[in-house]
Amino acid sequence: MDPELEPFLPLLPRAKLSDPVAERANFAALAASVSGPDVTDMDVEDRTVGADPAVPVRIYRPYGARGAIVWLHGGGWVMGDVDTEHPSAARLASASGATVISVGYRLAPEHPFPAAFDDAYAVLTWASEHAAELGAEADRIAVGGHSAGGGLAAGLALRARDEQGPPIRFQLLNQPGLDDRQVTSSSRNFMDTPWMNRDTVAAAWKHYLAGQAATPYAAPARATDLSGLPPAYVASAELCPNRDEDIDYALRLLQSGVSVELHQWAGTFHGSQAILSAEISQRQFTELGGALRRALDA
Repeated sequence: MDPELEPFLPLLPRAKLSDPVAERANFAALAASVSGPDVTDMDVEDRTVGADPAVPVRIYRPYGARGAIVWLHGGGWVMGDVDTEHPSAARLASASGATVISVGYRLAPEHPFPAAFDDAYAVLTWASEHAAELGAEADRIAVGGHSAGGGLAAGLALRARDEQGPPIRFQLLNQPGLDDRQVTSSSRNFMDTPWMNRDTVAAAWKHYLAGQAATPYAAPARATDLSGLPPAYVASAELCPNRDEDIDYALRLLQSGVSVELHQWAGTFHGSQAILSAEISQRQFTELGGALRRALDA
């Protein structure tokens, strides 16, 4: 493990999803302990998008933005909202210069698949239709997210391709949750990794799917055809149950003719980039922002 991350392990609780309500409160408290980013170089707006249901979003609009990203928070589809995602979303906006639309999608188990996915797609459609209002151009809209949110973003790209929906310029997938089957070595064997381990991931999928058979929109690793998808940046963490499925997905994208940048972060664990004092975490945010900037400015 990266030596700057290791001292934080005793302070980091392991996510336990047997009680989603209690775990949401713990997750919110953990997020609140992260120092707030500087947002003086951007406009920040809370609003709702669509109806039935209206989806809460927080929009970060840097001055001079040309492109935008629909950004989906992590939390195993069970935890998180626009408040817990605020530190990461604001830093992504600063690092990339892009408008970041952080989505407060509905959470499982109260709202299993496809609720969160439908909310995310509704926001993507709205963003495409309101690009000028967001300081973006209609052909410069990306999708992205962390963990569960990365899986949602990958699913959005599949659906938009299949339905000839809103054009997506880029996928920014940070440690995405892609495969409910847990058949890779990292997903089977990482039983004591920090924050998220094999059992936590299994519980998250159980809440999200609620007994349904997984489709590629829920678990994008199940998709048999990855051709025609937008270019992607895929980041994996070495000590993360999702590691191998993320690398496998990136390789399959490449084999399908999709341009991919893959970054495997040595010595990191799932969500460790929240430890902002670590140099490797700072590099991760810089890389994410730089990849998005390059994609939207191209």
